[in-house]
Amino acid sequence: MKLYESICILRPVQAETDNDRVVEKIKEILTQSGSNILKLDNSGKKKLAYDIQHERKGTFITVQFEGPPTVIAELERFQRMEDQVMKFMTVRVNPADLVAVAETEGGEDSEDGGLQ
Repeated sequence: MKLYESICILRPVQAETDNDRVVEKIKEILTQSGSNILKLDNSGKKKLAYDIQHERKGTFITVQFEGPPTVIAELERFQRMEDQVMKFMTVRVNPADLVAVAETEGGEDSEDGGLQ
């Protein structure tokens, strides 16, 4: 199985239930395909660099998972059809890069004094 990272930007809604529904559906698609979810991160609402579909803010969801290449088509099909999803991107991750990122996040002795 290969490592992937999928990032999607959801519409900023008042009720978090809409975003929770989308995240649960993403989890369901991945688990039904036999994928192993390594990390799921909801970064919350952030200001966008430019307007996307007349929206100035978006909710960022990042999923790192290990799975077969066939799951990508189903995941992106759902994201394309879901009205809550404004933008999405799925990329294959090199396992060595994933370990390097985990090591740098864990240490507080970084050059910037632990500020991120």
